[in-house]
Amino acid sequence: MQFYAITNRRLFPSREALLEQVALWAEGRVDYVQIREKDLPFDELATLATQLVRAVRAVGRHTRILLNGPVEIALATGCDGVHFPSDLSVDAIALAGAAMREVLADPMISVSCHTIVEVKRARDHGATLGLFAPVFEKRLDTGILPGQGLATLAEACRAGSPMSVFALGGITVANAKDCVEAGAIGIAAIRLFASRDWLGLR
Repeated sequence: MQFYAITNRRLFPSREALLEQVALWAEGRVDYVQIREKDLPFDELATLATQLVRAVRAVGRHTRILLNGPVEIALATGCDGVHFPSDLSVDAIALAGAAMREVLADPMISVSCHTIVEVKRARDHGATLGLFAPVFEKRLDTGILPGQGLATLAEACRAGSPMSVFALGGITVANAKDCVEAGAIGIAAIRLFASRDWLGLR
């Protein structure tokens, strides 16, 4: 089972606490860290990305870091790739891949996917990772977002092959293994990785 941790700095009391948690992810051999701080101005995002990359690299090079943001910032701060929302154009995905391959031997391009069609589109246009969501029901500030279930996740994993598909949305220690049994290469989450609960899956 692979692990894809997504940051949310608001879940931590300080910048230092977030950096410590990211270092813990790297020590625990989390496979991917997505820097998801979309509300930050570009200069602040670049500063945070630089700090997070440094925190991970101080532990080791197993963990790959992806930026939910511009390719230029990802490359300038030492990230291993980028993450894109599902509504990004296919041309943008292809162009990002081409730009990153000029600098990186093996760039990672992750794309959010909410339908089977989006999974296939991401696969066909150069994405290396697909985050399929929501698998399970999620409680939002605006209400409840229904999950699509394990059967749909399994269909998404088959449709995405050979692209790796992660399960996202309502993931817990209790249902993580079910996602892998359905065909996901691993799990992606925000709140699960903000605690130490995920260590029980190692």
